[in-house]
Amino acid sequence: MTWTSDAQLDDFVARFHERTLPKSEWTHAAHLSVGAWHVHRYGVVEAVNRLRQGIRALNDSHGTANTDSSGYHETITRAYAHLIAEFLSEQREGTLAQRVGALLASPLAHKNALLEYYSKERLMSVAARGEWSGPDLKPFTGGPVTQPS
Repeated sequence: MTWTSDAQLDDFVARFHERTLPKSEWTHAAHLSVGAWHVHRYGVVEAVNRLRQGIRALNDSHGTANTDSSGYHETITRAYAHLIAEFLSEQREGTLAQRVGALLASPLAHKNALLEYYSKERLMSVAARGEWSGPDLKPFTGGPVTQPS
């Protein structure tokens, strides 16, 4: 996924909000891009609140149930929002689209990036899907993850 402009990224996020984004386009890179856009616009706490609602709604539109075993995952969303905020605070040069491009080219974009902080058992647990679970392998730098409302 390559963003050539902020307008292109804005259009993609608008499709996310409108729930017109096809399931085939709702990839890991899309999650990170939408997450970065929200963190940039709203900060971590409000971004997580909006992402929680938006991801659940998009899943519903795709027929993906938000259950104990599928759909929205609270810990993954909050952990990535925290890590994205840290990344964006360090990457201040360029447009948002360029900064998101740098995020997608970074180790943080690897699907197993959270396994640096979490055991697979903890991260993929029913408890972690439903509510925040802190890391069990290594703490996040920059302090604790902010508590959304």
